Amino acid sequence: MLTLTSAHSTWAHRLPAGPKLVVLAAVTAGLFALHALVPMGLAACGVLAVVASGGRGFARESLAMLRPVWPFAVIVGLWHALTWDLQAGLVILLRMGAALMAANFVTMTTRLSDMLAVIERAFAPLAVFGLRPRALALALALVLRFIPVMVQRFGAIGLAFRARGSARPGWRLLMPTTLAALDDADHVADALRARGGAG
Repeated sequence: MLTLTSAHSTWAHRLPAGPKLVVLAAVTAGLFALHALVPMGLAACGVLAVVASGGRGFARESLAMLRPVWPFAVIVGLWHALTWDLQAGLVILLRMGAALMAANFVTMTTRLSDMLAVIERAFAPLAVFGLRPRALALALALVLRFIPVMVQRFGAIGLAFRARGSARPGWRLLMPTTLAALDDADHVADALRARGGAG
């Protein structure tokens, strides 16, 4: 739960966490600054090329993490098709896919401890207000880790429902996914307490 670092070693694994997080922030901001279809398509292709540079196994693992997002993509696509604004819909889908791929790339190539250290240094000035940078950094790092984990868990629960004969579980996934999230949170809290807490 505390790590999603890919087992497929890539060139990005050897880069420090700080520059990767800065580039991720810049790329995400750049994606939201683009509104035309062609530049957004080129940007998405660029992100996909970076993911592919990690090798076939890494790229397959990274793209697999996007599978649970397809229902949202379908909804966005249908809505823009009904409103006759397909170009805007494509831009939104490309932006969403590129941003998720970029975030997954950084998450999969960065150890939690390295990410935590960078975020803690960034939050250090907040200590003058009585806030604990370590606790804030840990909270943010866990959010970054939990999001893809819960996306994977949601997909696994959906597959389990379908394996039992429920082709469209729909809203019935909400309760088991929520319980799984609470259970994972309890395990993480126990692990943190066993290690002395957030510091």
